[in-house]
Amino acid sequence: MPDMPEITPFSPPPALIKADTAKPVNKALPYMALGAGILSLSMSALFVKWAQAPGVVTSFYRMSLAALIMVPFFLRHVRSMPGKRLPSKWIWLPILSGLFHSLDHGVWSTSLSYTSVANATLLNNTSPLWVALFAFFVWKERLNKRFWVGLALTLSGAAIVFGNDVLKNPHLGFGDFLGMASSFFFAGYYLVTQRGRSYFGTLPYFWIVTLCSSVFLLSYTFAFGAPLTGYPLSTYLTFLFAALVSQVIGSFSLTFALGHLPASVVAPTMILQPMLSALLAIPLAGEPLSPAQWVGGAAVLAGIYWVNRQ
Repeated sequence: MPDMPEITPFSPPPALIKADTAKPVNKALPYMALGAGILSLSMSALFVKWAQAPGVVTSFYRMSLAALIMVPFFLRHVRSMPGKRLPSKWIWLPILSGLFHSLDHGVWSTSLSYTSVANATLLNNTSPLWVALFAFFVWKERLNKRFWVGLALTLSGAAIVFGNDVLKNPHLGFGDFLGMASSFFFAGYYLVTQRGRSYFGTLPYFWIVTLCSSVFLLSYTFAFGAPLTGYPLSTYLTFLFAALVSQVIGSFSLTFALGHLPASVVAPTMILQPMLSALLAIPLAGEPLSPAQWVGGAAVLAGIYWVNRQ
């Protein structure tokens, strides 16, 4: 790999061959990974609801168990790189991603204790707007009219779905505020991961991010005095499934996709996640959608199509 140019957190992503894309990758593979990530991550909110534990505790177990499960794969990957080392010069990138990842999940999972699955997840997924604005104004990415039309349609559809509850309760609650706050951290995760994947392969980057995120989340549990033990067996099993499905499958797939697709495209596409979460919440969490919310969901799908056509 050639010497990397000096960069700062606010300089545009370098035009380099990705760490794990030295060989051509089937153009459909990143989109397949993104689809797998969306499907797996759509279960995240339900796992938090089912765990019946503080959101920050569920997030800590999700990250720590996933990091533990992935240790053998990470070590095997490192041993398969004879004469190569991880780019320690850029280790701050996965660490920063881990910080954003932990703040996103810690704040978002806590919001689920105060608002519905649909509200928390939809507000969290306003992150595409912050990603697009940062990429356009700071990284100077050229985003054509088709992209902005698709983004506007996607966010409008999400607003329709969320607006149904706003009309019933025009005063946004504490949980809604937390859901919105988490979207800024989610946007930071997208942007830093797009940069970091220029220097790291999927597996090492994902493992370092997950490990760092678990450490940060552990500190949050201590800061808020949230108990880590004393839960029933069903709760610990939920922690395990959250780690396997949402983190190992979902976040790993998302990390792979961000190594091949720009964050400004991945983030709007991820709004499919709250749509699936809302659909799953109908039979599994008893939170039905209104006709207007179904219309909003259709608008989201149309917007995502236009974003990916750009």
